[in-house]
Amino acid sequence: MTRTNSNSEKTTDVVLIGAGIMSATLGMLLKKLQPDITIEIFERLDVAAAESSDAWNNAGTGHSAFCELNYTPQMPDGSVETKKAVAIAESFEVSKQFWSFLIEEKLITDPDTFIKSIPHISFVWGDENVNFLRQRYDKLSSCHLFKGMTYSEDPAVLKGWMPLVMDQRAADEKVAATRMMLGTDVNFGALTRMMFNYLQQDDRVTMHFNHEVKKLKKKNGLWEIKVKDDNSGNKRIVKAKFVFIGAGGGSLPLLEKSDIPEGKGFGGFPVSGQWLKCINPEVIERHDAKVYGKASVGAPPMSVPHLDTRMIDGKKALLFGPYAGFSTRFLKHGSLLDLPLSIKVNNIRPMISAGLDNLPLTKYLINQVRQSPDDRMEALREYLPTAKIEDWELETAGQRVQVIKKDEKHGGILEFGTEVVTAADGSIAALLGASPGASTAVSIMITLLERCFGDELKTADWQTKLKQMIPSYGHTLATDEELLNEIRSNTTSVLKLKS
Repeated sequence: MTRTNSNSEKTTDVVLIGAGIMSATLGMLLKKLQPDITIEIFERLDVAAAESSDAWNNAGTGHSAFCELNYTPQMPDGSVETKKAVAIAESFEVSKQFWSFLIEEKLITDPDTFIKSIPHISFVWGDENVNFLRQRYDKLSSCHLFKGMTYSEDPAVLKGWMPLVMDQRAADEKVAATRMMLGTDVNFGALTRMMFNYLQQDDRVTMHFNHEVKKLKKKNGLWEIKVKDDNSGNKRIVKAKFVFIGAGGGSLPLLEKSDIPEGKGFGGFPVSGQWLKCINPEVIERHDAKVYGKASVGAPPMSVPHLDTRMIDGKKALLFGPYAGFSTRFLKHGSLLDLPLSIKVNNIRPMISAGLDNLPLTKYLINQVRQSPDDRMEALREYLPTAKIEDWELETAGQRVQVIKKDEKHGGILEFGTEVVTAADGSIAALLGASPGASTAVSIMITLLERCFGDELKTADWQTKLKQMIPSYGHTLATDEELLNEIRSNTTSVLKLKS
């Protein structure tokens, strides 16, 4: 049980900072691996999953690399690199296994509330892009993780796949698309809240909303976390054996406050976003797919344009975007001082170097901010030629903070993935970065367990439990087609997906 000391300090096994998908996933894993573990969760807002994990804020749902072209970059020699796509596809299979376990054990409710089948389509136009997509298809379709992917350059076939996208498109335009019927749409906000609802049923788990972590300090073998109750203004100290910083864009400032050597030199580059949200039910009903295209030159990978069918709050929605922008906030509900206050002596050189190396990105973001409604509609009509401005309205999306890290050659480089930073003693870990993020949360948290709970993970008890939750644990699905087929058959059934 969590103990209250005479000086009003609490001591607990684990503190989770941020009530998003990452903290929820880690909390569930730890609770099933060690039921008597005590956990304190601190969230600065008044509800779970209100930042990056929320459906409106999440830049992509169900990332499995089936359609996201930024995960298969074209190399200087013209070849297509698929290593990252294969890794992400495998990680998503791991996530589905864990979610299936939660359903089978009745720890969360009906899968229809958070995951649904939806075709994943990559769509391009122009000779150069068509050649790229054909190469991508040839390479990916040889891997069993992408079995079932189909490719076509026939406008009639593509019209059957995505009527709105092909409606009134020029007959002589060179187009191509791939489709994966195994694609899904995942509402990570709904999933996160279900996991926290389960965790709160245990009296050894306590959630604190409207609580902000102000300081972190390692003392006498424990982390002392100073937290402020934003409702009452009261401050107190919580002591913990292990701390996870899963606060989305807010993770970097907290990592800096921890003062661990491993956190030195990291910086953050915030990117904001907006959606065009369809408000015409007839248009929404005519589209049933996630259609991803190629990013503009200079655009960050998270800004890959897509015409995206989603289920949000039980209703079918249609979004286009995201349109990128720049803000000095690290969180949607953050402060304009977040970026300047994150600049320290140990990271100023990497941040300046990364900034100089990414001037086209800065120019791109400035141009995005200056876009007019007509500019946004012009971008939409590349994917939906018949789009009418009165059918769409602008919706603010979430903030993403891209990782800047030290680099011997360049001084600093801008990363577009996720980065788990852990102390040498495994007592604290922070997750930085963005895409693919939520979709690979389970794999990311298993990596964290291996780094921070290595001794426990070696025990027969934890090994057995982890394999019950994730049957493929210890195996590589990218090289074991028989195991993949067996696991996919089970997760498809449990999660009520289309085969």
